[in-house]
Amino acid sequence: MTPGVIGAGRRRWRSSDGRISVARPDAPRTVLVDALPAPVEFDLDRTAVIVVDMQNDFCHPDGWLASIGVDVTSARSPIEPLVNGVPALRQAGIPVVWLDWGARADRANLPPNVIHVYDPEGTGVGIGSTEPTGSPVLERNSWSAALVDELERIAADDDIRIDKHRMSGFWDTELDSVLRNLDVTTLLFAGVNADQCVLATLTDAACAGYDTIMLEDACATTSPDFCWDATVYNVRQCFGFTAQLADVALACGEAAS
Repeated sequence: MTPGVIGAGRRRWRSSDGRISVARPDAPRTVLVDALPAPVEFDLDRTAVIVVDMQNDFCHPDGWLASIGVDVTSARSPIEPLVNGVPALRQAGIPVVWLDWGARADRANLPPNVIHVYDPEGTGVGIGSTEPTGSPVLERNSWSAALVDELERIAADDDIRIDKHRMSGFWDTELDSVLRNLDVTTLLFAGVNADQCVLATLTDAACAGYDTIMLEDACATTSPDFCWDATVYNVRQCFGFTAQLADVALACGEAAS
């Protein structure tokens, strides 16, 4: 099959034998992983992993979502894949970005539409509320906004932590500047909720020109199943690729050995 070229300039993708390479032709360290809609090759030196919202308020059985009756079992499902997979990515030189809700205590930079998501009646039970857990919901530097213990234990001192206060991590944050300073072009996405903050951040990343790969086994949602199905479909159809963190970690381990 004649190789194809997708895009223009140095960032163009190449298609050959049913797989896609998002790496530059001269990239010294590339890995190829199974993915959909096609296997994808990417450059380890220009890749970062973004882990979204794996925080106590979303994932801990004593956190805010659980306290208001949400079953957080599914939100906890990425923990084990991340514990097993993140060290291999880090060992391969891939920067780890923990992207979390971290609202101001006074909520001064939050527009009503953001507050409304979690407090639809305007009664003060969403972001910033201390009810019913006793820790301010999703407030920066609070227990509520901290990583769950299992992931805090594997976090490294030189990992990058970025607070966000929108569904997308690109709005009014330093995320884009950090990634561009790292000379990153490919982003691996993990975390919760897949159909909300993960998808919103991934979509903005794709619109900004990053290559995006959603790690299915390290993503989850507490939303209905059709939300997950639509998210996976749209990532593959419109924005990039889906793959398994376990496969990426294995490829990284082989590349680092």
